[in-house]
Amino acid sequence: MQPDEIAEVLNRPISQELLARDLTRLAYVAKDGTPRSIPIAFTWNGSEIVMCTSKNAPKLPALRHSPAVALTIDTEVHPPKILLIRGQAELEVVDGIPDEYLQINGTYEMTAEQRVEWEAEVRSLYDGMVRIIVIPTWAKLIDFDTTLPSAVEELVRQRAERQRS
Repeated sequence: MQPDEIAEVLNRPISQELLARDLTRLAYVAKDGTPRSIPIAFTWNGSEIVMCTSKNAPKLPALRHSPAVALTIDTEVHPPKILLIRGQAELEVVDGIPDEYLQINGTYEMTAEQRVEWEAEVRSLYDGMVRIIVIPTWAKLIDFDTTLPSAVEELVRQRAERQRS
């Protein structure tokens, strides 16, 4: 996909709603060669998906070895809205807690007191983290209204051809 095509998909109102959610599913190939898909908190800064993890996370050696990733951000209602993204994971080790990590968790339902306690716990636990940065190289929005999975689009096309015959 060309950058302008990716931007067009990501700038759609439904995509923007999905990019404002808290969790994505990160798919990658583990060091043993098997696939993994994990839920992970993220934030979208307008050009990159940023996820944060501990410096000892098992996914990091796998991402260093094979940085190709796929992300799924979706809803739990019918019809689902699904944003699919592919890209390469770039890893950046940082001291302290990245601002994104604190932002990522900003929409969880916490009282002000819970938030203060949570942040204090985070700051006492991590001396640093790893930012996982993904710049989208491919994107598709499926909303089951204006867009469908490609296999379903093909079935709709085939049905229309049969009905014309």
